[in-house]
Amino acid sequence: MNTNVMQYACKIIETKEEMMRLLPLLRQLNASLTREYTSECLDDMIAHGYRMAVVYDGDRSVGLSGVWVTTKFYSGKYLEMDNVVVDEEYRSRGIGTVLSEFVTQLARTEGCVTIMLDAWLTNERAHAFYERQGFVKRGFHFLKSL
Repeated sequence: MNTNVMQYACKIIETKEEMMRLLPLLRQLNASLTREYTSECLDDMIAHGYRMAVVYDGDRSVGLSGVWVTTKFYSGKYLEMDNVVVDEEYRSRGIGTVLSEFVTQLARTEGCVTIMLDAWLTNERAHAFYERQGFVKRGFHFLKSL
């Protein structure tokens, strides 16, 4: 494990104001996000229990994952990791591992029995990372635009 990993701190943020400050980091995942669209989405997402787990290097946010907790028949109570991104300048420095371990502990604390996430089919590097973290590919996530 990277010895510099110890310098990073993690916390859960729950307010729209805190989340909006992370828009530059979110844009590394989705460059087309506008301030207005992000604000509108967060209003709905937060109303449904959305929070963010954030990794900091000092005062700088260097990684994040949205987190939702809910239940499905096939998985039981689960935490979904969503909008997972590590700052381009910090990739391959253990941030993903720090984030994954933090979210795993959060899921356990909240009584979840499963953690789920989506990764683009073309993002094979992420697939390999998540498999190293103990995730298993179970299916495809289908979308239908309306």
